[in-house]
Amino acid sequence: MKTSKKGIDLIKEFEGFSAGPYSCPAGIPTIGYGSTFYPDGKRVTMDDAPISEEEAEKMLSKVIQVFEDIVNKKLTVPVNQNQFDALVSHTYNTGGSSNLFALVNKGKMEEAEDFIRTRYITVKGQRMKGLIKRRSAEADLFLSEI
Repeated sequence: MKTSKKGIDLIKEFEGFSAGPYSCPAGIPTIGYGSTFYPDGKRVTMDDAPISEEEAEKMLSKVIQVFEDIVNKKLTVPVNQNQFDALVSHTYNTGGSSNLFALVNKGKMEEAEDFIRTRYITVKGQRMKGLIKRRSAEADLFLSEI
């Protein structure tokens, strides 16, 4: 499966655009729409040159494929487009949790929704309002109908 416009818009909304590299709350160099690496696999550094919003859009369309591949490989059951989009957004931000995919693959969708909503909402032990809001949006999308 591929991420829909709705899924890409969700990622863009919560990542926001930054032309120059910045250190995310976890201390990881990031650029564009939350990218920590470039399409060629090179990691973002704080010394990287700024990019345009157009370049960030192109970069996101390439980088998101890495996370789509992760989600597609970890899924052993069919999911709908909204569930896929929510899982890609979550994986884009967290790297992907085997526990989450185990719940989905067992058909425990309400437990998976709860996992999305309540996990990965802290950075260095601090609850982050932005992550809580993002997880809520991902969880709502995950259980929504097409």
